[in-house]
Amino acid sequence: MPGGELKIAADGEICYRGPNVMPGYWKNQQATDEMIDKDGWLHTGDVGELDDEGYLKITDRKKDILVLVNGKKVAPQPIESALKQSPLIDEVVLIGDKQNVVTALVIPNKSRLTEWAKSQNLTFADEEALLALPETKKKIRQELDAHSKHLADFEKIKRFTLLNTVFSADSGELTPTLKVKRKVVAQKYAKEISAMSGEAAEAA
Repeated sequence: MPGGELKIAADGEICYRGPNVMPGYWKNQQATDEMIDKDGWLHTGDVGELDDEGYLKITDRKKDILVLVNGKKVAPQPIESALKQSPLIDEVVLIGDKQNVVTALVIPNKSRLTEWAKSQNLTFADEEALLALPETKKKIRQELDAHSKHLADFEKIKRFTLLNTVFSADSGELTPTLKVKRKVVAQKYAKEISAMSGEAAEAA
């Protein structure tokens, strides 16, 4: 931008400095200090990168970044978008903050999964039974792996849990713009997440 400066901080956050940056929040110095540092850089809260041609690519929100116990940082949104390219996966939420490995809650496309199961001559009484089949878990694992080849090993999903549900704004898991409310999901499925992160959790 003319007259403005852009930089990517050490933690990946996009920072901007220029004459069009606000002087601060009205009568709220604490909020101002949290947003604008002493050198005049506005911390956007977005995480991004600059490509070889100088174009800015926003990859995630800083608050959504997962930090593993070894300090490795994982931006969940690009990974989730890649995994949802699978026709058998409707929704996936990566979990990993303060964990040893990345885990995930996966909502499969049950109609397509049912078609696949029938093509494999698998028998099941209902959708819950379908998701519990070892063959189903193996198939979803294959889908996750197929769409994770471009990822670093620490970014790949080590364990996952299949959910027989649908996320929606009405039920509270999605915003009106259909973005996942990670805190709500984490609270709602705390038991499943805890089971995956435990040492005794069985890799799917």
